[in-house]
Amino acid sequence: MPGFAVLYQAAALCLTYPDDGLRDRLPLLREAAPQLRGFTDHAAVTLPRDLQAHYAAVFGSGDPHSLHLGWWGGGDAGLRGSSPARFEERYRAHGLECADGERPDFLPAVLELASRTGDTGLLVEHHDALARLRSRLTALGTPYACVLDAVCATLPPGTADARR
Repeated sequence: MPGFAVLYQAAALCLTYPDDGLRDRLPLLREAAPQLRGFTDHAAVTLPRDLQAHYAAVFGSGDPHSLHLGWWGGGDAGLRGSSPARFEERYRAHGLECADGERPDFLPAVLELASRTGDTGLLVEHHDALARLRSRLTALGTPYACVLDAVCATLPPGTADARR
């Protein structure tokens, strides 16, 4: 799926813990990926400590909003707890490795893989998981939902049904 590399990289940055450099990157993110404006506009007017607290409340509260695709299992009970090796194989196929201490199924890492290589296989394989996460984030009313909206919009429709 050519043409989405910048969006995937920007989404990866938006879905990682909002460090001190995020505010400096917001104008570039806003310009490069207008689909993420719901999040970038929110982040621009939110105090860094409040943004960090919100991230921790949303993604640090456990499984209901997990950014680890292996937890979701791609919507198929047989895939729940997908082996990290499945993800690691994809990284190695492109000569990449996850950073030390980072799980290979962490959505920002998978988005970065897609951005750097054009390999959207893991995103497509876990499309239904991404849709469920998007739905939960939307119900929660968090600006992070628009990031998932943008990512899901790049994936082919009916992905989950096609796998079954």
